[in-house]
Amino acid sequence: MGVVTSQKIAAYYERFKGIDVTFTKEIIQVTGLETQQVHLKCLSDFWPCVLFSTSFQGAKIVANVKSGLLAKLRQANNSVSLRFCFKNGEKGDPLTFFVAARVQSTAPYKGANDVFLLNLQFTQRPPDDLIEIMGRVLDANVNSAKRKDERIFITTETQRKLNLLSKESTVFVQGVPRRCILRDLSFSGSKLVMMGVAKFLVDKEVGLRVDFDDPRDSFLVKGKFVRAENVEGKKEMLALALEFDEADIPMGYKIRLNDFLNTVRADNRIGGQSLE
Repeated sequence: MGVVTSQKIAAYYERFKGIDVTFTKEIIQVTGLETQQVHLKCLSDFWPCVLFSTSFQGAKIVANVKSGLLAKLRQANNSVSLRFCFKNGEKGDPLTFFVAARVQSTAPYKGANDVFLLNLQFTQRPPDDLIEIMGRVLDANVNSAKRKDERIFITTETQRKLNLLSKESTVFVQGVPRRCILRDLSFSGSKLVMMGVAKFLVDKEVGLRVDFDDPRDSFLVKGKFVRAENVEGKKEMLALALEFDEADIPMGYKIRLNDFLNTVRADNRIGGQSLE
């Protein structure tokens, strides 16, 4: 995770403070949430819980109340603290913090007698760490739609700034791996060069593997080839336009591209490099 300024964190908070993010398996993975280390603190006691969703103003958790949680909440006048815990790749040690909150409502979860959904309202602005982690996800999701056709041409410089492992990659054409070279990447697609015959490739469903470094990540982005053209001077090579399946683009891929585009925009404001 790169350095995020206080101005950026303030912007994340203002733009996204009321938006709930549900902790699906993918969101848990990209945020590095340590699910076993999330706890609800009430007075001096701790209860393990499942973080269902969070915004910058509150959270929803699922907890087992069999051991007396509801009575403890009444005793504490519904005042609690929610313990968050995330992996911290930069330092190794987990990133842990508490957010003070009040329990606004409780209800049985999916008809269970002992498992309840608790709706928490934060009583203070959460730590910058939470705003940064969740803000990156929300910002990438917004920009993947707003800037979906903005192409990043793969040069030595952009490859380095993207932490792209290599311009050489693999595209799986109906499950069969084929070597390719990346020419550009965007939120909505890619242009790549590979050997082949256009009529056997255009309109075929494919999956493009994109490998990143620091930290090492590999994403399979699914879509289909929509256009092909010959490569001048190379008879057997094709330049193919790949359109991604919008509903199936990995969130981690969106975050990687968004972090790069935000960095380039910041560089441009002070006379830095372009995307090409």
